[in-house]
Amino acid sequence: MRHPTLHAKHTCLYRSCTPGGIGHALAMEFHNKGLHVIATARNTAVLTEMGALGMSTVALDVTKADSIKTCHEEVAAITGGKLDILVNNAGRTHTHPATDIDMDDVRETFETNVFGVMAMCQAFADQLIAAKGLIINIASLAATTPYVFGSVYCATKGAVVSYSRTLRLELKPFGVRVMITMTGTVQSQIASKTHRTLPANSIYQRVKELFETRLTFSQNNGTVKTEDYARQLVAKALTFESPLLLRAWIGRPDWFWAGGWAKVIWLGTCLGEWVLDFGFYRKFNLGRLEQVLKEEAAQKKLV
Repeated sequence: MRHPTLHAKHTCLYRSCTPGGIGHALAMEFHNKGLHVIATARNTAVLTEMGALGMSTVALDVTKADSIKTCHEEVAAITGGKLDILVNNAGRTHTHPATDIDMDDVRETFETNVFGVMAMCQAFADQLIAAKGLIINIASLAATTPYVFGSVYCATKGAVVSYSRTLRLELKPFGVRVMITMTGTVQSQIASKTHRTLPANSIYQRVKELFETRLTFSQNNGTVKTEDYARQLVAKALTFESPLLLRAWIGRPDWFWAGGWAKVIWLGTCLGEWVLDFGFYRKFNLGRLEQVLKEEAAQKKLV
């Protein structure tokens, strides 16, 4: 069993460390590389197996300030006040057309995907500065793509990207690095809940089957194994520090693109907005909706 020391490397994974998810895979990979992992979850019962492997387990609900404060104190006791790596990997899916969203539901998604990241970075800044550590914020290709029926999720990941870019500069004088992961389709638990349905009055009821296909898109399109994604990310996180001008090619990158579709989307962002608009419109078959609307208009003329 590994025990932490003041000179050991540590990584704190915030939430979503249940088996089958990205957080769990990252925790296992960091652990296998010899780092002492501090795994967190709302219910620490799901972390029993990880604790048995020698990882520290701490309760954490990123939507509650008191929980974050208690977690901060417990982590400080484990690390001696120095945290080398903070991984913000929690995520909540949100698949609904923009015209069908419920604002309370939207707020809950932002609470987990955005405000939780901000709160954790703020709370652990002192320990990260003390260690001249690394923050890894798990974003998504959704931040840069018109991911149909995912406007809220895209907005949260876009917010994480913008926040992280600014955070990188603000913490640079203190020796803290910020890595943003542009994650593509990866096997995870995020799409395991497919209970979302279209409202009865939705303008997309005409093509309900397209919405239902979209619910599990990330798990059925070029999806990369969670373990493979974790190995790539951890390898990059633990590699050497390179000069700013070289980070896109060697050493620890500021931007980490991996998972299904990552290379395609990266290329699309280079070629222009029209490429992504054209590609996603066709991929999600919105031309089918156009055809249905034309048929409805034709029928009205006949009446």
